[in-house]
Amino acid sequence: MLPLLFELSVEQQIFYSVLLFSWLVYVWEAYLANRQRYIYRTTTHVPSELENIMDPETFKKSRLYQLDKSTFSFWSGLYSEAEGTLILVLGGIPFLWNVSAHILDQAGFGPEYEIIQSLMFLLLATLFSALTGLPWSLYNTFVIEERHGFNQQTLGFFFKDAVKKFLVTQCILLPVTSLLLYIIKIGGDYFFIYAWLFTLIVSLVLVTIYADYIAPLFDKFIPLPEGNLKEDIESMAKSINFPLTKVYVVEGSKRSSHSNAYFYGFFKNKRIVLFDTLLEDYSPLNKDPAEETSENESAESKSKAKNVHKKQGCNNQEVLAVLGHELGHWKLGHTVKNIVISQMNSFLCFFLFAVLISRKELFAAFGFHTTQPTLIGLMIIFQFIFSPYNEVLSFCLTVLSRRFEFQADAFARNLGKANDLYDALIKLNKDNLGFPVSDWLFSMWHYSHPPLLERLQALKVEKQD
Repeated sequence: MLPLLFELSVEQQIFYSVLLFSWLVYVWEAYLANRQRYIYRTTTHVPSELENIMDPETFKKSRLYQLDKSTFSFWSGLYSEAEGTLILVLGGIPFLWNVSAHILDQAGFGPEYEIIQSLMFLLLATLFSALTGLPWSLYNTFVIEERHGFNQQTLGFFFKDAVKKFLVTQCILLPVTSLLLYIIKIGGDYFFIYAWLFTLIVSLVLVTIYADYIAPLFDKFIPLPEGNLKEDIESMAKSINFPLTKVYVVEGSKRSSHSNAYFYGFFKNKRIVLFDTLLEDYSPLNKDPAEETSENESAESKSKAKNVHKKQGCNNQEVLAVLGHELGHWKLGHTVKNIVISQMNSFLCFFLFAVLISRKELFAAFGFHTTQPTLIGLMIIFQFIFSPYNEVLSFCLTVLSRRFEFQADAFARNLGKANDLYDALIKLNKDNLGFPVSDWLFSMWHYSHPPLLERLQALKVEKQD
């Protein structure tokens, strides 16, 4: 196969190299997933080292859940790869670009309006992606997540949420893209510096406003009520000089019974967000559905009560331990380090883009023989040409993330939260039906968080049998 590539034109070499690498990555990922599916299929009993932390019933549930997810990922991944290949082979990208030009021509805009045409192309491309991905999303939500008791959405809520997400995405994506293309057009020889600075500013602004203005469009955020938990959170934050200003609870239970917690904000304006599903005493999923369901709610909403894992979540001390881990990421500088790495990578990519954007053979390889649209250049270079680099970078960041997770666990342990974090990790693994046995190669390549058993062993907690 490889010797044949050298007999082709430069454009053909680029095109087929991109296709070949894409399928190599897919085959590698499929191989790793198959190794992990073998673990799911064959590990039917709780290993002896896990007997004290996981009961057989939960082990079976988590095994079947992860097996279903893995099988679904195989088929959805195969479809995605086949779809991407067909789009490239059949000239889907130049076709959609020409469709965009035709639509704008009907509206009186000629080829000189490249930025407007780029936005139309982007709108059509994201709409196509949303529509082709919709059946997979529906199956994942209403078959797999429903089957294993996680889905809390009605069909109406799902579609309303999907439309809202699409519209919000377009409201952000289209203006940002138009400004980026304009900066690249007028930036001269050093446009890559201005483009990088622009994307840096946009990312910082989005991080700053996301939880206050964007996330509330989808979920309800309320201040954590006064009480022992809030006082303890504020006290712990103060003890490590974390500039906490507010603590929120988000109604994640409307969408899923999975749980989470995070913090956000810059400088002296930090906020903590707790999912209601994380809080044992606060989650509506732990309460009697008859108490929580009003007369105005539909029968479909009431039926979701069957999906609840009873008594999920963590008690107050365990919640504090989880937050101790999250605050450890801040105190140890992990957040800043990730931002620095991300921006260094972004600058490098824009610099290389500036070097490659004038190469006509890159555009010709993907069907653009007479034009070199900037947006298409961004797509070709960032998505296709950089794909080997992106794979290596992704693996390195996964390794670094695992290291950070161990360090954050150690930080919580040093706060005196080792026992509570130990119990919280077990509870969260149970609530989310995480499977504690992993193939070593699959784990090394994919897991940004260490496997449960490794984290528990690193906490060095002595538990009574």
